[in-house]
Amino acid sequence: MLKIADVEKSVINIRNQKVIPDFLVAKLYGVETREINQAVKNNPDKFPEGYIYTLSKDEKTELIKIFDNPSVKFSPKGVKVFTEKGLYMLATILKGSVATQTTLAIVETFAKFRELTRAVSDMGVTTDKVRQKSLMEKSGEILADLLGDNMSVSDAETTIELNLAVLKVKHTVKRKK
Repeated sequence: MLKIADVEKSVINIRNQKVIPDFLVAKLYGVETREINQAVKNNPDKFPEGYIYTLSKDEKTELIKIFDNPSVKFSPKGVKVFTEKGLYMLATILKGSVATQTTLAIVETFAKFRELTRAVSDMGVTTDKVRQKSLMEKSGEILADLLGDNMSVSDAETTIELNLAVLKVKHTVKRKK
């Protein structure tokens, strides 16, 4: 079963949007990239501008630095990326139990990202110390959900530090065995 952490590893930020490249969407759904692109080609009305776009050469180069994928690196074709809306539309096309589970994980991941963004934004403008502490705890819980089982479990502390341009968040998560 696909986990939120698996989806989270596939999400990148391009053009100030969280997106997932077509080859990783295909991997998440357990199909070939050409099948994903064929579904888009067969349903152009479901993918208006802003739902999916092709990366520029510079963006593709950046993508290759993040995900060292030889099939992308040496492909003459452009890489498409799906925005959240594009992924939702793709979910209306793809069928089957794997597609359903993958779509649920994708929806949950993007919801967690939005929730974390709201909590961090609120932390930056809230002066009430109790509210800030509550938001910090909530942010830590969301991060723990996103990281899932990848967080090492021990008697030691795990510290997660995020530097988000205007706000630096440091939160220590303790997990018991």
